[in-house]
Amino acid sequence: MAKSDEHKNQASMQTDFEALYDDLRRLARSQLSRNKTITQLNATSLVHESYLRLLNAGQLRTDERGEFMAYMAQVMRSVIVDFVRARSAEKRGGNNEHIRLDTDMSEKLPTPEAEILHVHEALEVLSASDPRLGSVVEMHYFGGMSESEIAAVLGVSDRTVRRDWEKARLLLAVALR
Repeated sequence: MAKSDEHKNQASMQTDFEALYDDLRRLARSQLSRNKTITQLNATSLVHESYLRLLNAGQLRTDERGEFMAYMAQVMRSVIVDFVRARSAEKRGGNNEHIRLDTDMSEKLPTPEAEILHVHEALEVLSASDPRLGSVVEMHYFGGMSESEIAAVLGVSDRTVRRDWEKARLLLAVALR
């Protein structure tokens, strides 16, 4: 890509970002409210970190608001998962020597961070087996998008989105047991 094209692409993303900033903050608040244990991230930092990742990728070209918001929901989920992984590694001592304690009880108690990673892994498996179901979950649950917005992005009917959402919820419930 030529320098001028790259500059135009970044300027376009900047314009999209500024126009949708309030919507992106709402999306970030929605994602963070589902993960209340992540107190070190706030909506502003999540939006800005997501935007930086978007700039680094540099390949997003869309004129559709729905597609842009769906992509940003995916990026925000990625930021949250990366944050939880880093925080979990830090809690386990990072590079320090690990000493195993002989306590069965502590291993049986799920941590909120472990739950987020478990949901992420289940969603990855679902997306691998049926990409559209994974997209519906990301856009609906993580993106807060309506059925009609999702239908427009995916090019399917509202009824198909409703059926996909129900199917995905059932499959995820089974996977999370």
